Amino acid sequence: MDFRIFTEPQQGATYSDLLAAALMTEESGFDAFFRSDHWLTMGDSDGLPGPTDAWITLGGLARETKKIRLGTLVNSATFRMPGPLAISVAQVDEMSAGRIELGLGAGWYEQEHAAYGIPFPALRDRFDMLEEQLEIITGLWATEIGDHYNFQGRHYSLINSPALPKPLQKNGPPIIIGGGGQRRTPRLAAAYADEFNLPFRSIETFKKQKDRVAKACETLGRDPSELTYSVALVACVGSTEAEISARAEAIGRDVKELRENGLAGTPAEALETLQKWHDAGAERMYLQVLNLQDLDQIGLMGQEFIGQL
Repeated sequence: MDFRIFTEPQQGATYSDLLAAALMTEESGFDAFFRSDHWLTMGDSDGLPGPTDAWITLGGLARETKKIRLGTLVNSATFRMPGPLAISVAQVDEMSAGRIELGLGAGWYEQEHAAYGIPFPALRDRFDMLEEQLEIITGLWATEIGDHYNFQGRHYSLINSPALPKPLQKNGPPIIIGGGGQRRTPRLAAAYADEFNLPFRSIETFKKQKDRVAKACETLGRDPSELTYSVALVACVGSTEAEISARAEAIGRDVKELRENGLAGTPAEALETLQKWHDAGAERMYLQVLNLQDLDQIGLMGQEFIGQL
């Protein structure tokens, strides 16, 4: 099982906070450092000092880290036009020497759209936008140098695009698609994704959704084993009960609830939970770290988890 750190900087973080967490992630042996793509805090947080931009952040981290992979879980299709997004991701891929991954979704948080003047179409329209964006971005990256790319859809039109620049990774950065939709999400994952992710759900829900994605792959004539299947859980791990309680309090969560629905407890307890997810078919785990000041937790999890499953 691969282990990745996943952060939510819209809750309030500077670039320096994210850099410190990314460097600890790399030092602790994790596979990757990922961040959300949100503009507005959630819950009771005041959000200070404010949000950071996903791709500006990742561009900086690309130059200040050496080994870990970097990416988004996930970009909102409502935030960026697909052509410029393809350029940004390709550029950061070159800046990182080929360590970038792109998570892309339909978007869901209506309040952040209102807060920053971003249109928030109906769900069906957002999924239509997502599907067109996936086709455009992968199409631009796949276009041979010297050729041009054209696309005509309901939401986007590209005419005679030189489809430049190209990402450093030969087939383009891996695409991550996730979510619990029962029909369209599995189909899009089967058609475009290198990885399918289901965050913050139960093991049984994950198994059912994984089966839906596998069936969608088979319908398209694709081997389901070509995809990596991943999950995300809130992390609250400590060496003692006092440490665990303090970490839960710092993120405003209940220890008992986190033990039931997240990854909480001592390292031994957490490994038992991780083994259950591994047995259910999860090949990659995103450990959501909500307190970016708590670098010791990242170090502890790296020491206790890497290489254990």
